[in-house]
Amino acid sequence: MQPRLRDSVLWLMVAGLAGWAGLRLCGWEPKFVWSQLVSFTPYAAVLALVPLGFAVFVRSGALLAAALVVAAAFAVIVLPRAIPEGNPPAGGPVLRVMAVNLLHSSVLPPDLVAAVERERPDVLHLLEFTGLMRERVEELGLGRLLPYQIVLPGEDSQGAAIYSRYPLRLGAPIAAPAFEESPRHLPAVVTLPGGREVDLVAVHACAPSEGWRTACWASSIRALPPAGGRPRVLAGDFNSTLDHAVLRDLIATGYRDAADVTGKGLSMTWPYYEQPRLFPKVAIDHVLADRRIAIRSFQTLRVPRTDHRATLTELVLP
Repeated sequence: MQPRLRDSVLWLMVAGLAGWAGLRLCGWEPKFVWSQLVSFTPYAAVLALVPLGFAVFVRSGALLAAALVVAAAFAVIVLPRAIPEGNPPAGGPVLRVMAVNLLHSSVLPPDLVAAVERERPDVLHLLEFTGLMRERVEELGLGRLLPYQIVLPGEDSQGAAIYSRYPLRLGAPIAAPAFEESPRHLPAVVTLPGGREVDLVAVHACAPSEGWRTACWASSIRALPPAGGRPRVLAGDFNSTLDHAVLRDLIATGYRDAADVTGKGLSMTWPYYEQPRLFPKVAIDHVLADRRIAIRSFQTLRVPRTDHRATLTELVLP
């Protein structure tokens, strides 16, 4: 490649990545395309190393300075997700929360029940949970493992359920999206041994996939309750990454992201099923816990026949 053409390509890369980092840092989110594209910010951060490396190789001072600024901006955005944080003092009950999007209940019921038997969650959030799936998992003994349940009836993406080892009651209602056939959140309150209560929300936000769904997506995140009052845990499919301002605004009310806190904020959760191995993945499944709750561990789990990774989080209440 001719030096002039090479330098032009490198400067175009730097300019484009600088615009990406600038939009991400300022928090302005143009609708539709950017709401999808910004999810891939960790990959843009890696790409920012390319012009930086070439600038060192060709010994271009101006290009090196510009590429360093862009790479540093991406480092500020992305690297904290890989660095574990501390926890607040907490000596209360331990709560294991598992959440999984079942891909329109495509997961085989025996696989789901086996995962619950293996991982032993205290609370299980199920998204895209259909009536037929409910019948099958009940037959296989899910109700024996987790005897308390609240179910939000629905087919395809609209159904949800919370199963628990401890007593449950329905929580304060959350406004449903003003769009037909949209997923909905399911709130509940769990009562732990000793009488402690914790608010739960099985989260399923709209996807910013096309046209009206982008508006549905933002409003479904904003509908989630802010932190404060009784300790609360939000877990499920947010259809948002930590690079979306609408999710960061929710966290800023007093939550902490379990993956981020444990240094696993770059653990990607979607899409996996029937996708090429090298297809870029994003982290859209989250567990948000009240900042007073200690986050002991977080992990993602493979569940066959769903495009999402399940999440399993161990929390210690204050």
